[in-house]
Amino acid sequence: MNLKDYTLKITYVADGKPCVLTVDGCTLADGFSNGVFSVKEDGDCDSVHIILQSDKPVELKSAEVIYDHYFATDERFFANGFQSWTVSREYAHGDIQKGLSAVCSLPKIREFAGASGDYFFTRYGKNLYHGFTYCYLRNGSGVELLGSLNERTGYTIFYADMDQNVLAAVKDADGVVCTGEYELFNFIRTYGSYDEAFDAYFNAYPLKNTGRAEHFAGYTSWYNYYQNIDENIILRDLEGLKRAGESANIFQIDDGFETMVGDWTVDSKKFPNGLKPIVDKIHGQGIKAGLWLAPYSAQFKANIVKEHPEWLIKGKNGKPIISGVAWGGFYALDYENKEVREYIKALFDRVFNEWGFDMVKLDFLYSAAIYPRNGKSRGQLMCEAMDFLRECCGDKLILGCGVPLGPAFGVVDACRIGCDAEISFKDKFYAGVTNQEIVSTKNAMNNAVFRRHLNGRIFANDPDVFFLREGGLKKAKYSLQQKKLLAKINNMFGSVLFVSDNVGEYDDTQMRILLDSYQPFGGKIKSAEYADESIIRIRYVSDGEEYTLTFDTSTGKYSDIKREHK
Repeated sequence: MNLKDYTLKITYVADGKPCVLTVDGCTLADGFSNGVFSVKEDGDCDSVHIILQSDKPVELKSAEVIYDHYFATDERFFANGFQSWTVSREYAHGDIQKGLSAVCSLPKIREFAGASGDYFFTRYGKNLYHGFTYCYLRNGSGVELLGSLNERTGYTIFYADMDQNVLAAVKDADGVVCTGEYELFNFIRTYGSYDEAFDAYFNAYPLKNTGRAEHFAGYTSWYNYYQNIDENIILRDLEGLKRAGESANIFQIDDGFETMVGDWTVDSKKFPNGLKPIVDKIHGQGIKAGLWLAPYSAQFKANIVKEHPEWLIKGKNGKPIISGVAWGGFYALDYENKEVREYIKALFDRVFNEWGFDMVKLDFLYSAAIYPRNGKSRGQLMCEAMDFLRECCGDKLILGCGVPLGPAFGVVDACRIGCDAEISFKDKFYAGVTNQEIVSTKNAMNNAVFRRHLNGRIFANDPDVFFLREGGLKKAKYSLQQKKLLAKINNMFGSVLFVSDNVGEYDDTQMRILLDSYQPFGGKIKSAEYADESIIRIRYVSDGEEYTLTFDTSTGKYSDIKREHK
């Protein structure tokens, strides 16, 4: 593919009128002007860098760099999902990239189910696939990667239309009012093997891995108790984690410590002594203390929703925008509001300086940029929201979650790269009739495999928890084989390895699996792909021996076979 052989299409509004500009890429090197704005391209043979210049306000809607590209039968397109939880994988002609289900066509259901994804500003269709920030085309072992170097002016969305044989890079510029210079596109192309292509991309990326999080292993409270935690449960499970010895290095208190999401006062009934004494006990075991927060979220019933409705992000109708279904529904705080920023800064000051936590897991972050506003695109808003969180946290550790990945690059130390794992290996009925961010162990394993290229290159990958317990408040409905598989996938492809079990109740077999799973994976992944609709085949090297791991994402049956050398 000749990277300069493209058509540029810009959709915009000028003087109140909708307009479309279409121009061939080959004409842009010397610059082009249509009387409203000028456009110039100054990239080299492996980059596209397009700058728009306007002397008067221009309202942008989108921009597209469009290529003719013949998709071979065996060619694969990698689609990086919108945010942490969104299904991300390779697609071939005939595969389906699912959007919202038919059930979600009802307006109110659509509003709730669609809030966490890209369904309201991207295109879905037959043999049409799309992903955010970067993509790649793969034929056999050869990879051609296209990757954005700047999401601050808007999300870069790569589309593969395998029926029309079109590959396009689309800038989500909806909401942007441009005056002066505006960078439409800045993406590069890299080649080689899978690892070579990603090494080259992240070497060129302007933001780097913070290097503060190489390997986390420990505990998070969510998947055994959900919000039903208290001081006794936390201290009991902290004591139980002692059995892991030096293999564990972090203990995280998840959702449920607070009175309301958005208010962030500690529930005195559950935690009568507050959180600081617990943090002191965590530190007394020689491990780091983590705390879950959703800093941009406020559930419908939160006091700040009643007391400060002006703090909420609002749509064109002046009403607060629903940001998701969690906690019975929630709104998002507008971080551009000065009072909101002061409120969030005070929260982090309390978490780090009064309570003493070392790390925060920051969740549902997509909601900060759910709607373009104030002349800014979704991508710009998301990048600024992430910058603000890093400002609040200083040099403390951040584990991102529910966040578009491009804006998280170089900001977070670790990041969830898949949806929540389900407490049953088999998907619940709602997994197939909602969105692509829904809780699902199948999808969590899929993302662990297909977003493996991020691990260690830009942050530490968090594939979510694995389960070993037999009982517990929320029984994990897994066979032993399914437990072993999930633990193995998390260990091979992740660097954040959590359980939510009371480790003090483990038998010898469970302890052996836990300690093995907590160790960093010392092998090397050679390849990973779908062998059919539900079977993933992974070839890897460990201790100098080659293996093939084949597993069924629907049943959990797997084989891990060492290659016999002849």
